[in-house]
Amino acid sequence: MAEEYFYQATLKGEKSTEIWDPEHKNDDAEGSNPHFGVDQKLIIKMALVGPEAKEGELNVLGVEAMGLKGLVKTPIALLQRGKTEQIALDLSFPDPPVTFSLIQGSGPVHIVGHNLLGTHIEEFDDLEDEMEEENIDDEDDEKDSDQDGEEDDEPKKKMAKLTAASKNNKNQVNNKNNKKK
Repeated sequence: MAEEYFYQATLKGEKSTEIWDPEHKNDDAEGSNPHFGVDQKLIIKMALVGPEAKEGELNVLGVEAMGLKGLVKTPIALLQRGKTEQIALDLSFPDPPVTFSLIQGSGPVHIVGHNLLGTHIEEFDDLEDEMEEENIDDEDDEKDSDQDGEEDDEPKKKMAKLTAASKNNKNQVNNKNNKKK
C-alpha cells in the first residue's frame, strides 16, 4: 500500500532551483534512508507566487524531468502578482530526479503537491480506478430500482423529448434554407 505525504518547495531569488530526488537526499547511504529503494512518485497540484513578490514582475517556473524519450525541460507556470497569482496543476513525476527552477523573476514561487511512497504505487492508482467504478455501479443500481422495484423511465423520456426537439429545429432550418433558394 502506498503512503502519501505533503510536498512543498519554495523558489526565491533569480535562477533558484529545487531538486526532488528522494533516493539521494543528503547523500544517504542505502542503510540510513528508510525510503531508499521504495517506489516514489511526485504529484504537483499548485504553484503560487508569494505576497512579497515584486508587483508586475513575471515569474516563470520551469521543470526538468525524465520523459519517454529522455530529459524534458519546459516552463510549467507563468505567475505575476496582481494578475496570475496561482495556477492549478496536475503534474505527475514518477522518476526522480525532478528539478524545479525559476527561469525568470525573483519569486518567491511556492510549489505544492504530494509525494507518494510505496512498493506498488501502481496499485494505488488501480485502487482509485476500482473505487470510481464501484461508485458508478452503485449509482446505476440505485437508478435501476426505485421503491416499486420498477426501472425509472424518466431519463429516457427526457432524452426522447430532446431528440424530437432537435429534429424539429433541424427541419425548420432546412425549410428556411429551401425557401431562400
